Amino acid sequence: GHSERRTLFHESNQVISKKLIQANKYSLVPILCIGESAEEYQDNITHEILHQQILEALNGSIEITSLIIAYEPVWAIGTGLTATPEQAQETHLNIRTWLKENVSESVANAVRIQYGGSVNDENAKELGNMADIDGFLVGGASLDAGKFSTIYHAFD
Repeated sequence: GHSERRTLFHESNQVISKKLIQANKYSLVPILCIGESAEEYQDNITHEILHQQILEALNGSIEITSLIIAYEPVWAIGTGLTATPEQAQETHLNIRTWLKENVSESVANAVRIQYGGSVNDENAKELGNMADIDGFLVGGASLDAGKFSTIYHAFD
């Protein structure tokens, strides 16, 4: 469900659902990427977009606790922009609350929710201090061993 695959290959939430079902069938741990565009963010509909992406992607029989959710605001991928730690925390908490209300509290507590979107060695520690950010999905910053090491140790 990465935004580039959604855009370039026209992967819908329904296609992503089929992939999640297959991953679950073969005991793989998929990462469900969700995120909103700059326009959706500016229109203040982030939560609605994320809820729809999760609901439609999970529209099948899968073991949800074997899933990792990665929140990647599309407007932050590769742009150098990133959500503030407070924005990321608020969005992660919203995702966790949605899971609690629509699936179960135990699932909401078990599912790892990672942040992706221009995570780097300078913002990782502050993002990692947020209560509902369980890890990172790292892009370009993973290509530099020193920077990646700093990101890796953000949760120490």
